[in-house]
Amino acid sequence: MKKSRKTLMNVLSLSVLLSLSSTSFAELVMNSSGNADQASSGWSADDASQLLNDDSMDSGEISPQGSTTLSTSIRPSGTVAANTAPKTVHILDTSGYSSQPAVSARAALVMDAKTGEVLYSKNTNMALPIASITKLMTAVVTADARLNMSEDITLQQIDFAGAGGKNSSSTLKAGDTMNRAEMLLVALMKSENPAAAALARTYPGGRPAFVAAMNAKARQLGMSSTHYYESTGLDPRNVASARDLGILVSAASQYGLIRQFSTTAHYDFNLGYRVLKSNNTNAMVRNGGWNINISKTGYINEAGRCVVMHTTVNSRPAVVVLLGASSSQARTNDATNLLNWVSNLPKRI
Repeated sequence: MKKSRKTLMNVLSLSVLLSLSSTSFAELVMNSSGNADQASSGWSADDASQLLNDDSMDSGEISPQGSTTLSTSIRPSGTVAANTAPKTVHILDTSGYSSQPAVSARAALVMDAKTGEVLYSKNTNMALPIASITKLMTAVVTADARLNMSEDITLQQIDFAGAGGKNSSSTLKAGDTMNRAEMLLVALMKSENPAAAALARTYPGGRPAFVAAMNAKARQLGMSSTHYYESTGLDPRNVASARDLGILVSAASQYGLIRQFSTTAHYDFNLGYRVLKSNNTNAMVRNGGWNINISKTGYINEAGRCVVMHTTVNSRPAVVVLLGASSSQARTNDATNLLNWVSNLPKRI
């Protein structure tokens, strides 16, 4: 434990110098420790705060052909530059390069994260329920607020009330206390609904202000089909298109904290009276084999099985969005088929 924590802090102390590198903080930590699980066990709120303050300051420009340039450079305040998101996304015809993969999900998108070109599309402009993909925006709003990551948050019964008429099943209990960094980690990696609800409840101005900030951020990024009603994703009225989620993943990929937390494979949360052993909800993160920089899964009946990922495939940064898969296995199969297909595309189209 002490060794992994020392290694992590050594890595974080170099974060300012490394902020201009394209390597994610998750990769840096894992490469330094040699073990992702060991690295994650050393996280503290101070580590999270330092990572939050040292987020990449370089510009990730997405320039779809025939559309407005998307510049998602992170400013010192942690906000994304306003009025820079594209109102349209160019659909690139890749049929001449490789046969299109079979995708069973209701909607799908694969986008070159560097150029903004959409390499694969299926119903990309259709607004659909997004379930816990919602929590990616919850993380962005939390990170933008620059709140005290060391502040302890105690879960209240209202955090388990659910939303949209749905109860919130959880391995957490009312009275459990974590700091804000741990709440964000368990919300992203394990998709705990009470944690996401508590993050909104403890936001300045409470839940109404938090949801307003979520929708304001969506408008700022140009997510024209998106609307949020709450922070967990249990409410089926939380909707977005695959195109919109591609934009969100691209923006979220510039937050080192979100990259690290969403791709943590395993973590043991010490709640004082018990230890909560937790695994990432994405099997592709748990099992390894792909270079995944951001991950978030989601499921409610109305949404089906969903996933968004920022990956690097054959030296190409790519965003993958899948909405409305029929099962977890179908979702994984679709994602694997798409990533294998991308790996066989020409390096530069």
